[in-house]
Amino acid sequence: MYSTLYQRFPELGFASDFRLAGFPQDYFSQTKDILESAYSSMKELECGAIANPDEGRMVGHYWLRKPELAPSEEMAEDIRSTLGKVKECARRVKSGELASPKGPFTDLLVIGIGGSALGPQFVGKALAKSTGDDLIAHFFDNTDPDGMDFTLSRIGQKLETTLILVISKSGGTPETRNGMIEAQSAFQKAGLDFSKQAIAVTGKGSKLHQIAEKENWLDFFPMWDWVGGRTSETAAVGLLPAALQGFDIDQLLEGAANMDELTRLEDTPRNPAAMLALSWYWLSAGTGAKDMVILPYKDRLELFAKYLQQLIMESLGKEMDLNGNKVNQGIAVYGNKGSTDQHAYVQQLREGIPNFFATFIEVLKHRDGESVEVDNSGMNSGDYLHGFFLGTRDALLEKERNSITLTIDQVDAKSVGMLIALYERAVGYYASMIGINAYHQPGVEAGKKAAAQILAVRKQVEDWMSSNPGNPVQAEKLADNLGIKEQTDWVYKILESLAANQPEKFSRESGESPLTDTFSYKN
Repeated sequence: MYSTLYQRFPELGFASDFRLAGFPQDYFSQTKDILESAYSSMKELECGAIANPDEGRMVGHYWLRKPELAPSEEMAEDIRSTLGKVKECARRVKSGELASPKGPFTDLLVIGIGGSALGPQFVGKALAKSTGDDLIAHFFDNTDPDGMDFTLSRIGQKLETTLILVISKSGGTPETRNGMIEAQSAFQKAGLDFSKQAIAVTGKGSKLHQIAEKENWLDFFPMWDWVGGRTSETAAVGLLPAALQGFDIDQLLEGAANMDELTRLEDTPRNPAAMLALSWYWLSAGTGAKDMVILPYKDRLELFAKYLQQLIMESLGKEMDLNGNKVNQGIAVYGNKGSTDQHAYVQQLREGIPNFFATFIEVLKHRDGESVEVDNSGMNSGDYLHGFFLGTRDALLEKERNSITLTIDQVDAKSVGMLIALYERAVGYYASMIGINAYHQPGVEAGKKAAAQILAVRKQVEDWMSSNPGNPVQAEKLADNLGIKEQTDWVYKILESLAANQPEKFSRESGESPLTDTFSYKN
């Protein structure tokens, strides 16, 4: 078995090494049934089975790389035509045919959150060109005012030649909506027409689509209900920002398609996605008992761990299994880049609590061009990076800390596409193995509902305070007045926020403890 665990795929420029995962000698035979079930489930998924019963949706991100797999020719043609439209948009922007009123576009501002930002950010960092991208990308990926101010300050006077992409499937995601309104305000202050520089990427007929049509934005690109945000990098969500930055999206799609083809194989040792899922099943006891540490040894892959956090944790972090049993599944993911990790947390990985397994991402090619010697032995910086990778892996092995190594020849559009597709399918296989739905996110929706309730209480607090000027009140008393005494903590934190952000209206006087602070609306 040991010799089968290190597989090289030269036609893809990829290798997978599971020799240090610690599999028992007969593990393939022990897990034969769950592997067969996972393969069967994946076939059904790609054939258009309802994979998200909560919403009655199919899950078809695999069709994006091979449209002929889509359940209908209409869907296949929609995929092809959208890809063609993405390329045409990028061509027109690059040629100056599609430009701002002030001249050719120079910058790109992507407004989105979660999968609408993490994928484009990862790909943008990985594929950025040393000679400069066609458009320089910036992101509003949160509803943090200071963060948006900072991004706008970086754009500066180039706002007048900045192309805006607003990405939201429903068109009602609060963080994205807020980012759009902030951008519109910045445009208005600068005397610019937002609609002449904005493109919507959203569901057909959504709130955002309606706004874009009403205000006559530059264009609209579809988001389909059968593509989840965290698996949308090979849809318009990811392809349009990539194409506008000048990246080779055909190569990105080819890499993903090649990995899809490889990971459909039911020869498990030759299927790196099945092997990844199997290693997670073994190393986390099928319960998420250990964390996953992602260690890419390349600066360009620095955001890969962050991208995988959403893909893996949102997909696998579930309270209930498919049979309605409470299981509290999931695998925690974190990571850093090598060799930075050796100066950050490898000390704990090697000698602390053994509650993790590591995945090393090795890149064979050091750089384009010649390298300089950095010591008397003739070694260069890339040789040191490679040595640190092997040294860290062996240091962990000495302490019986398991690891997986994935190797790519170089970081380019094709290899990035391969990595994306590899982990997308590994998540699908693993979800089948542990019997959970990887394609819904009830926890995220619960957080949104709670936020909406808090915002409603905030409105009540502001209304009461403004109606009672000069009347000092403590949080507990105000909560009682509003009939929500059980939400005293919410009321206190809201009053604290109002006093900090609107000092011209709200004052705060400290008491003996935080909850005895008094707040007033100024006359």
